Amino acid sequence: MLRPLTVELMQPGYYLGWGTLALINAGLAQGKNRSGLLWFFISLFFGPFATFLIVVLPKA
Repeated sequence: MLRPLTVELMQPGYYLGWGTLALINAGLAQGKNRSGLLWFFISLFFGPFATFLIVVLPKA
């Protein structure tokens, strides 16, 4: 029997991992002379896609 996706997204580990990724992305962004706070919030919404953008974009 399939469970709805929302049940999986409500688990605490999901939020912990997503928040940790946002903090890592903020550090990566600061290392490339970009706003860590801005990239933290971008990462909260876009997650791994934001990580990809930070890694691919050149230093500011």
